[in-house]
Amino acid sequence: MPQVEIKNFEDSVVLHFKTANTRINAYTLASSLVAIADAAKAANTTLNPGHEIEIVVEAFGKGSFRAKITAVYKTSKNIFSSQIVAGVVIGVLANSIYDRTFAPDDSVKIQINTDEVIIEKGDEKIIVPRKVYEATKEAESNPEFRKAINKTFHALQQDSSIEGFGFVESMDSPEPEVIIPRKAILNATVELEAEDRYRVIEEYVELQIIKAILEESRRKWEFMWRGVKISAPIISNQFYIEFFAHDITIAPGDILDVKLRIKQERNSKTGIYTNVSYEVAEVFKHRPRMKQMRL
Repeated sequence: MPQVEIKNFEDSVVLHFKTANTRINAYTLASSLVAIADAAKAANTTLNPGHEIEIVVEAFGKGSFRAKITAVYKTSKNIFSSQIVAGVVIGVLANSIYDRTFAPDDSVKIQINTDEVIIEKGDEKIIVPRKVYEATKEAESNPEFRKAINKTFHALQQDSSIEGFGFVESMDSPEPEVIIPRKAILNATVELEAEDRYRVIEEYVELQIIKAILEESRRKWEFMWRGVKISAPIISNQFYIEFFAHDITIAPGDILDVKLRIKQERNSKTGIYTNVSYEVAEVFKHRPRMKQMRL
């Protein structure tokens, strides 16, 4: 009996795009990866308040076409953070996508056990850990998660070369035993809601100071973030109170742990948001750069 065990997808999973060729349209890949990353972040916001998740693409491969994604968790500076539910978000993504395609079928049988939930449709079976099953229901209460899952199906639906979609454990795994055929993708695709051209998101990040502005203003500091140079004002009053009281001494190369507010603009053709401006909403910690001691 073909089956998928969601427990095998903890911190990483390989997306399997079934196509006639070992290639994929760049817009399809980019749109689906961004939608899945947005879904992961929305699920993480619901399940792991006070923690950040980053979805990284580790490798591309054949299979018909494959992309491996990995979840990297980071603790924010929120002292009220709950214990992180590690190893769940990736499983929630896979479970939600399979569930969306199984749900319209009246023949689906669901068996809820103490440690796992078994979902059967015909001779296909999805085995879901009970904690992932319950976490999926919780994540689906978040409108942003549902919207991102909708975008994932929309990206797959728009590319007629996509014959099916599924998940496997590794780049070397055989084709998924349970693969979502194109017909099921079309049936699960719903019309996307109208979206604003701009949106604002917040992330807890580390910024390395390149250029500081030694006065409270909207003038922009310069930082290095994830290998990219960005400009952003610091709008935290508390930061400047501590700064002018000489509780903080700033030098180039120092690190600030901050809440970064990012304004993004949506591309009307791809639906992908890109960063257009930044501002530092809060500063949690200042870390002077490491200096070598003279021997």
